[in-house]
Amino acid sequence: MKKLLILATMLLTFGLAKAQKVYSVDYENQADVKVFVVQYENQADLKVYKVKYENQAGSNDGKWFFTQYSNQAKKRVYFVKYENQADLKIYFVDYENQAGWSNSSKKSLMY
Repeated sequence: MKKLLILATMLLTFGLAKAQKVYSVDYENQADVKVFVVQYENQADLKVYKVKYENQAGSNDGKWFFTQYSNQAKKRVYFVKYENQADLKIYFVDYENQAGWSNSSKKSLMY
């Protein structure tokens, strides 16, 4: 019984942790990650597709769901004005299958 309870807890935890839910904060000091949106796809570390529903969000694969409140998000991001201020450079894509990492060395920023 104890093993079953532990297994159920682990499955629930991993199931909830998979979603890439983000919240855009107003101030830099509130952010977990500073992000800059590049003009061209080949400049990006991560190509992001904005999903419409929370259950469509991916597990660190570029499918982002923007939450309404900060406490609902896994990561808080701040959009900087200049590329050299950013931890992560992203490019918004039009189709879900285009989303993903171009620079996998930055992957740890979104875990």
